Amino acid sequence: PSQVSVEEATKAAALCAANILRAIVTKLGSLDRIERVVRVTGYVNADPDFTDCHLVINGATDLLKTVFGPEHGRHARTALGMGQLPLGTSVEVEAIFQLRR
Repeated sequence: PSQVSVEEATKAAALCAANILRAIVTKLGSLDRIERVVRVTGYVNADPDFTDCHLVINGATDLLKTVFGPEHGRHARTALGMGQLPLGTSVEVEAIFQLRR
Protein backbone atom coordinates (compact mmCIF):
# COMPACT_ATOMS: atom_id res chain seq x y z
CA PRO A 1 0.00 0.00 0.00
CA SER A 2 1.42 3.37 -0.91
CA GLN A 3 -0.76 5.69 1.18
CA VAL A 4 -0.68 3.71 4.41
CA SER A 5 2.00 1.62 6.05
CA VAL A 6 1.91 -2.17 6.13
CA GLU A 7 1.25 -1.92 9.86
CA GLU A 8 -1.75 0.39 9.32
CA ALA A 9 -3.12 -1.83 6.56
CA THR A 10 -2.70 -4.91 8.79
CA LYS A 11 -4.72 -3.17 11.50
CA ALA A 12 -7.34 -2.32 8.86
CA ALA A 13 -7.55 -6.01 7.90
CA ALA A 14 -8.10 -6.92 11.56
CA LEU A 15 -10.83 -4.26 11.76
CA CYS A 16 -12.46 -5.78 8.66
CA ALA A 17 -12.52 -9.19 10.37
CA ALA A 18 -13.92 -7.64 13.55
CA ASN A 19 -16.67 -5.99 11.50
CA ILE A 20 -17.51 -9.36 9.94
CA LEU A 21 -17.83 -10.84 13.43
CA ARG A 22 -20.03 -7.93 14.50
CA ALA A 23 -22.28 -8.58 11.50
CA ILE A 24 -22.56 -12.25 12.50
CA VAL A 25 -23.49 -11.31 16.06
CA THR A 26 -26.09 -8.88 14.74
CA LYS A 27 -27.62 -11.58 12.56
CA LEU A 28 -27.25 -14.65 14.80
CA GLY A 29 -27.13 -13.09 18.27
CA SER A 30 -23.71 -14.54 19.10
CA LEU A 31 -20.76 -16.39 17.63
CA ASP A 32 -21.79 -19.66 19.29
CA ARG A 33 -23.23 -21.12 16.06
CA ILE A 34 -19.90 -20.80 14.23
CA GLU A 35 -18.30 -24.23 13.87
CA ARG A 36 -15.21 -23.00 12.07
CA VAL A 37 -13.75 -20.46 9.68
CA VAL A 38 -13.67 -22.01 6.21
CA ARG A 39 -12.09 -19.36 3.98
CA VAL A 40 -10.81 -15.79 4.07
CA THR A 41 -10.18 -13.65 1.00
CA GLY A 42 -8.42 -10.34 1.42
CA TYR A 43 -8.04 -7.55 -1.10
CA VAL A 44 -5.28 -5.01 -0.56
CA ASN A 45 -5.24 -1.65 -2.33
CA ALA A 46 -1.62 -1.78 -3.46
CA ASP A 47 0.92 -0.48 -5.91
CA PRO A 48 1.84 -2.95 -8.70
CA ASP A 49 5.22 -3.77 -7.13
CA PHE A 50 3.88 -4.43 -3.60
CA THR A 51 4.37 -8.10 -2.76
CA ASP A 52 3.42 -8.27 0.92
CA CYS A 53 -0.37 -8.56 0.63
CA HIS A 54 -0.19 -11.78 2.60
CA LEU A 55 1.33 -9.89 5.55
CA VAL A 56 -1.49 -7.36 5.48
CA ILE A 57 -4.18 -10.05 5.49
CA ASN A 58 -2.49 -11.66 8.49
CA GLY A 59 -4.35 -9.00 10.49
CA ALA A 60 -7.66 -10.66 9.67
CA THR A 61 -6.31 -14.20 9.90
CA ASP A 62 -4.69 -13.63 13.29
CA LEU A 63 -7.86 -12.11 14.75
CA LEU A 64 -10.00 -15.02 13.58
CA LYS A 65 -7.53 -17.55 14.99
CA THR A 66 -7.56 -15.67 18.30
CA VAL A 67 -11.36 -15.65 18.48
CA PHE A 68 -11.99 -19.23 17.31
CA GLY A 69 -8.76 -20.92 18.38
CA PRO A 70 -6.05 -22.60 16.32
CA GLU A 71 -8.22 -25.53 15.25
CA HIS A 72 -11.53 -23.82 14.42
CA GLY A 73 -9.91 -20.58 13.28
CA ARG A 74 -7.56 -22.16 10.74
CA HIS A 75 -8.80 -21.61 7.20
CA ALA A 76 -7.97 -21.48 3.52
CA ARG A 77 -6.86 -18.02 2.48
CA THR A 78 -6.23 -15.82 -0.52
CA ALA A 79 -4.53 -12.42 -0.38
CA LEU A 80 -4.74 -10.30 -3.51
CA GLY A 81 -3.30 -6.93 -4.48
CA MET A 82 -5.73 -4.63 -6.27
CA GLY A 83 -5.13 -1.44 -8.25
CA GLN A 84 -8.01 0.22 -6.42
CA LEU A 85 -10.79 -0.51 -3.96
CA PRO A 86 -14.11 1.30 -3.50
CA LEU A 87 -13.93 4.63 -1.69
CA GLY A 88 -10.14 4.39 -1.58
CA THR A 89 -10.16 1.88 1.26
CA SER A 90 -6.87 0.12 1.95
CA VAL A 91 -8.27 -3.38 2.61
CA GLU A 92 -11.39 -5.47 2.10
CA VAL A 93 -11.91 -8.88 3.67
CA GLU A 94 -14.56 -11.51 3.05
CA ALA A 95 -14.99 -14.71 5.01
CA ILE A 96 -16.95 -17.94 4.83
CA PHE A 97 -17.93 -19.73 8.04
CA GLN A 98 -19.38 -23.16 8.72
CA LEU A 99 -22.35 -23.08 11.07
CA ARG A 100 -23.22 -25.72 13.65
CA ARG A 101 -26.49 -27.51 13.01
